[in-house]
Amino acid sequence: TMPKEPAVLRQNILDTTAAILACGIDPKKCVLFRQSLVPEHAELAWILGCLTNVPRLLRLPQWKMKRASQNSEGTVGLLTYPVLQAADILLYKSTHVPVGEDQVLHLELAQDIAQHFNKKYGEFFPVPKAILSEL
Repeated sequence: TMPKEPAVLRQNILDTTAAILACGIDPKKCVLFRQSLVPEHAELAWILGCLTNVPRLLRLPQWKMKRASQNSEGTVGLLTYPVLQAADILLYKSTHVPVGEDQVLHLELAQDIAQHFNKKYGEFFPVPKAILSEL
């Protein structure tokens, strides 16, 4: 949600890919792709954003905390980021999503959006369940 220098962003993508591979992810068994090259993520985020009300997003604690750190000038991208996360989950019709405690509310938003969409347009998206790590 923060502007990045294009060269730094490209390097970050390469570094993240290298880290994923170094962790032992086998590209012969898993599909690795750059999400930004899949336009359906942004397209679905737009559709879901049209079904999500602003007061619901303003109540998310991550919005409040990050907005405070940006001198109360949070961006639209920051506000709508949880809708993009919901699109990332729902696009693949995910049924279970590994999340940390700090992301449970964002997953609950994805669940609410899926239920709202299904009620309005018919059963389409599974309502994803959280898989919480036990540390």
